Amino acid sequence: MPGSPYTDLDRPPLSAPRLRRALVAPHGPWARLELLAETGSTNADVADAARSGEPEGLVVVAERQTAGRGRRGRVWQSPARAGIATSVLLRPGVAVPDRGWQPVPPTGYGWLPLLAGVALVEAVARLAELEATLKWPNDLLIGDAKCAGVLAEAVPGGSVDQPPAIVLGIGLNVTLRADELPVNPTGLAATSLQLAGAAATDRDPLLRALLRAVADWYDRWRSAGGDAVASGLRDAYLAACATVGREVRVLLPGGDELTGTATGVDADGQLLLTTSTGDRALAAGDVLHLR
Repeated sequence: MPGSPYTDLDRPPLSAPRLRRALVAPHGPWARLELLAETGSTNADVADAARSGEPEGLVVVAERQTAGRGRRGRVWQSPARAGIATSVLLRPGVAVPDRGWQPVPPTGYGWLPLLAGVALVEAVARLAELEATLKWPNDLLIGDAKCAGVLAEAVPGGSVDQPPAIVLGIGLNVTLRADELPVNPTGLAATSLQLAGAAATDRDPLLRALLRAVADWYDRWRSAGGDAVASGLRDAYLAACATVGREVRVLLPGGDELTGTATGVDADGQLLLTTSTGDRALAAGDVLHLR
């Protein structure tokens, strides 16, 4: 049947009822899950919900994105049912007394995209049985090719005393074929789990594992008051990070470039870079690994 989600048998559709039973309270860690056949951007959808007062815990999943968003305003499309495109709504600045969570100051929010990167590495290792690494801050690499990315966006509160919400978006290439891979402006090659030889490419268990890992790390991080060191998040990130110890070129948000050696990630999630003119701590930038 033309247009049927079952036309491509390698790309079966996700089931909203099954995902909700597994992932939404009381049996799962999330508050609400919406599965869309198509949308422009799951991040934009969740940001709209945040501005409307949606509480923490919303998950939006799309079978196809037509205007997915990346860093520096980049826009990309994904073939239907060929990957995972999901965004979650977090409110780390809001206390949750039932869980013993105190508000996390905004200075700690920079760890949230790195947290998602750690969750991606764990899900890919567990289900796809592939060794993946992270390129700071949060691109998932298999070998030297990008297989997934993370975009975190802040949504201002409705008043000056209301903390911002954070929209955490994750895009993972699962069954994209070579001619469907996106072209990265930085020249970084792309791949998918299928092209990399994954043991499994069923998006349902992959998505479940990913969202459970995000929720688990978020719980640890919130329980530690947003302290990446005390929660174990910094150590987990450093163990997965392929950038530290490498010679890199960093394209800064303002258009400048820096070249040097990545020596670590500090307690705020910033990349520590040793250059010919001194040491720098970078909060943002596109990193290119130099051979």
